[in-house]
Amino acid sequence: MGISVIRHLRNVMARTLKYVERCTGANHNGDAWIGYAEISRTGRTVYFNGKAFVRAPSSVMGNHLDVDNYDEYWISGVKKTGTNRHWAGSGRIQIESTAVSEYLRLAGLSKIDPSKFEVIDPLPKADPEDFREYFNRSWADAEPDDAV
Repeated sequence: MGISVIRHLRNVMARTLKYVERCTGANHNGDAWIGYAEISRTGRTVYFNGKAFVRAPSSVMGNHLDVDNYDEYWISGVKKTGTNRHWAGSGRIQIESTAVSEYLRLAGLSKIDPSKFEVIDPLPKADPEDFREYFNRSWADAEPDDAV
């Protein structure tokens, strides 16, 4: 293998089906999606819907933070039982049209329940280059309010 192929393989992100729910200010009733996310090579960053998320060091409701505004999100794999929402939450889950067939296969279903899901157009992909400044900043020089 040539060096350029090896570099390319190291930079490839894993694309996987995820459940993503906005927690900040939503009391388990926030916007929720099932769609394709890209996971960084290190597994530390999730790219979804034009955003980048990092693991929350400590939080009240979510397990990831949006790097732009530090809103909390719950990001997990898709549950085969279809019970992706928090037990106390409600609201329909938006599912990308490109993810429907894989979700149905994983959940062992033949069709989408319109009372639980809304099929939507594919969400915008996030470009990791858009977040380069955030990930390459020197945290030693950051203001106290900038810390995650």
